[in-house]
Amino acid sequence: MSMNIKTFEVNPLSENCYVVSDETKEACIIDCGCSVESEWNNIKHYIESEDLQVKHLLNTHLHFDHVWGNAYAYRDYGVRPEANYEDLRIYENMDEQIRSVVGITLPHPPMPPLGTSLLDGSTVTFGNTTLTVITTPGHSRGSVCFYSTNDHALFSGDTLFCGSCGRTDLAGGSYRDIMMSLQKLMALPDETKVYSGHGPSTTIAREKTYNPYMRS
Repeated sequence: MSMNIKTFEVNPLSENCYVVSDETKEACIIDCGCSVESEWNNIKHYIESEDLQVKHLLNTHLHFDHVWGNAYAYRDYGVRPEANYEDLRIYENMDEQIRSVVGITLPHPPMPPLGTSLLDGSTVTFGNTTLTVITTPGHSRGSVCFYSTNDHALFSGDTLFCGSCGRTDLAGGSYRDIMMSLQKLMALPDETKVYSGHGPSTTIAREKTYNPYMRS
């Protein structure tokens, strides 16, 4: 059977939080960016109504709009955020990060301690599902994507969007690096479905054809 992917659009930046599960009822949460508890309650209601067991809390990167809700998941399910530690500094200085982007400090729950560091080629397993980590620096130093070979699905965070790619003008960003990361993603099968950090889903085939940043 294939993965079940439920999308929740959360916070003022319209970030996509994904709950991914399979027939075993084991699940992971990817990019829990809830900025208020009411958004988290919608996600929690889905998890509980589907009788899911949350095994992993994954982050494609550690920008505030992708991690705001980590505290809720850690509190309710005991899962530590798993991410690439290249983004550790911006995670540990969340108020500074938020001020640098929006110009003011915004309230947020305390950030829970990070768990496993996600390295290129490492895998995350829950139920019968395996996600492979692809490091894709450029939007941030620690940006990663999660790829399911069996389901031809990619969770691309803010590296690849439908028709575009992530900004590179934030701390740790690099246009050169993100171009190299997009070249790595171009090597994936054309039928790969892409679930981005913001905006609609797409496919690798579509992005290779229409995305100006993905043309070789």
